[in-house]
Amino acid sequence: MDKVADKFEQELQRYREEQEAKLGLNETKSQWFDPVPRQFFAKDKASTTILFGGLTMAHDYLISGGLKGIGYNVAHLECPDTDALRFGKEFGNRGQCNPTYFTVGNLIKHLTHLRDVEGKSKDEIVKNYLFVTSGSCGPCRFGTYVTEYRKALRDAGFDGFRVLLFQQQSGLKQATGEESALKLDSSFFMTFLKGVLIGDILNAIGYRIRPYEVVEGATNEALERCKKILFDAFSERKSIIKAMYRCRRILASVKVDRTIVKPKVSIIGEFWAMTTEGDGNYQLQKFLESEGAEVDVQSLTAWILFLIWEGRYDTKKRMQLRKDDSGRFGLKGKNPMKRLAMLKVADFTVKAWFQTYAKIMGLHDYHLPDMDEVAEVANKHYNNQLRGGEGHMEVGKLILNVMKKKVNMTVSVKPFGCMPSSGVSDGVQSLITERYPEAIFLPIETTGDGAINVYSRIQMMLFKAKQAAQKEFADALAMKGLTEEDLRSFETKETSHPLATSNHVVGCTAANMVYGVNKFIKRFPFRKTKLEGAN
Repeated sequence: MDKVADKFEQELQRYREEQEAKLGLNETKSQWFDPVPRQFFAKDKASTTILFGGLTMAHDYLISGGLKGIGYNVAHLECPDTDALRFGKEFGNRGQCNPTYFTVGNLIKHLTHLRDVEGKSKDEIVKNYLFVTSGSCGPCRFGTYVTEYRKALRDAGFDGFRVLLFQQQSGLKQATGEESALKLDSSFFMTFLKGVLIGDILNAIGYRIRPYEVVEGATNEALERCKKILFDAFSERKSIIKAMYRCRRILASVKVDRTIVKPKVSIIGEFWAMTTEGDGNYQLQKFLESEGAEVDVQSLTAWILFLIWEGRYDTKKRMQLRKDDSGRFGLKGKNPMKRLAMLKVADFTVKAWFQTYAKIMGLHDYHLPDMDEVAEVANKHYNNQLRGGEGHMEVGKLILNVMKKKVNMTVSVKPFGCMPSSGVSDGVQSLITERYPEAIFLPIETTGDGAINVYSRIQMMLFKAKQAAQKEFADALAMKGLTEEDLRSFETKETSHPLATSNHVVGCTAANMVYGVNKFIKRFPFRKTKLEGAN
């Protein structure tokens, strides 16, 4: 019996080895690794065009102008659309998150246009173009984007195309040897920072003015003129200050009517999904405005401040260890007080530059988030040491939006399956809305093909926000003893100026205008008694 069993086992083993040989499973495989890309050397600088993209359209345009001004050939990609999604899904791996498909596909779409429409050969494209993208860390697939780019490019017929990875902490991933053409020096970073700050300011002004414009399209027309002026100033190394003053005069010419009651809606969530202005988030900003809302977007400057805050927070935590650690960001051999001082100076510098530029451009009473305050209110519900995505910021933003009545509604947008953001929006935020029942909060996921469902959910929640805004407006009128007709009779250069603001009391801009109507008493002495009586 044992001999039969042994013979059976031998036959099974023979059959297994035979099948493994047919399938190639018995061959020794070496572990795959992502090779260092072909470098960008100084000798190739004049003939190479740097492609980049992924921020808002204003940011991409201004940064490209800035980099052109310091000697680079630069071209920014268009905002990703559904065609980019199609390219991404065709050549990318399965199961990727939405931003991966859109951004990877957007690059392939552009290179395909160069090849099929402009007639450039594959070798010419590989030799004369490269793409720079950012990296990440933590539980986010964003950290594998660079590998996704290379895999998809190979399958799309652009094998060898250079994709250089720029890490937040370690700079450009490039082997040393010949001199690199991409100089990550103070000139590069100052130019990049100016583009980010001015892009934020231009976007913020646009979202403030556009919902209340009297002539449809006037705001966008003014913004396009401003972007061109600023681009020319960056690229030709002219005075940015003078360009901003010119932009202020252009923006001040847009006619507005801020007596129109509109709910203010804040967009938070996963970084790319809340930043992009195209099909990647179903053109969320544009849709909200078309539905009668004023949109409050997050600034890239806030993300820079968050990175600085992380550095300060982590340094203070490491100072409490029994001995200095020798890790990548450890304090062994470092002066922690000097590091904290440098981070404090960086924080002050970014804020000071932003507020200076904002004042010149006409963005008044705009407050950058206090990262210590955001961390403090969030830490009760979401540990500040958890990283990935926006970390604790999304939780802190929602709480402060409710506590300080910053907005009437908050939308958290994230890609379908986004690990860091889903755990926050679908998990922690449900607890926050229980603690703050007055919050009007809507988490939505994007997949690239679910716009109708998302729009329907937004419209239902926006109905509540409109009611909340209308109530704020009615309460403000009642407190001041005014009617809507009274309010409109106060229309002056000051009250209808596109760059004018009122002190913040509630979320609705029209209501805040009512609360601030006392500043115009001197221009309307016949109203003085009525208004003083209302107080």
